[in-house]
Amino acid sequence: MVKIISAAAAAAMIKPKARIAIGGFLAVGAPETIIDAMVELGVQDLHMIVIASDWENRGVGKLVVNHMISSAQVSHLGTNKAIQAQMNAGEIAIELVPQGTLMERVRSFGAGLGGVLTPTGLGTVVQEGKQIIAIEGKDYILEPAIASDFALIRAHKADKMGNLTYRKTARNSNPIMAMAGKITIAEVDEIVETGQLDPEDVITPGVFVNYLVLSKENNNGAR
Repeated sequence: MVKIISAAAAAAMIKPKARIAIGGFLAVGAPETIIDAMVELGVQDLHMIVIASDWENRGVGKLVVNHMISSAQVSHLGTNKAIQAQMNAGEIAIELVPQGTLMERVRSFGAGLGGVLTPTGLGTVVQEGKQIIAIEGKDYILEPAIASDFALIRAHKADKMGNLTYRKTARNSNPIMAMAGKITIAEVDEIVETGQLDPEDVITPGVFVNYLVLSKENNNGAR
């Protein structure tokens, strides 16, 4: 069975230089309770793997604003002026990765694969410095798997075995990110007894989940 912990305890596991994959897209499905606990703790020099950098006051943007991120692999920066400014000032190292490629590289790590072959980015800056492999006369970029130490995700319900369900578009990148963490911490709205989730509704099996954190929205503000 997984262990149920506080957001503060989850944040305390994350040390400088940790690689963290965080679910969500433009803050939808972001583990806000865990992120807030990380901001309160103030750990710096983190590597962040996300689809989008969200906004300055929502989602992973709060980590950026508080200068906790030193490098990131990300697809979308357009809504967060803080990360743009830090990138232009050389304060944060950014690898821009096409969104589909990013998620396939994350999924590859979770599945124990070395990477993925994709034509996306051929003839652009995405190709620079990467190996090109030809298969049946067609070129592909070899994109290596993206490793993470922690996956921080947001789900709707969990049972005490760690099986997860998601709600609407908050599902987005969370199931793939959940696969990729050496340690996966899921923030959830509700924790139910084992057997209370319909197996047909389970998207992330508990084998991928190590810890559960109850969202502050459903925990009377508890941290």
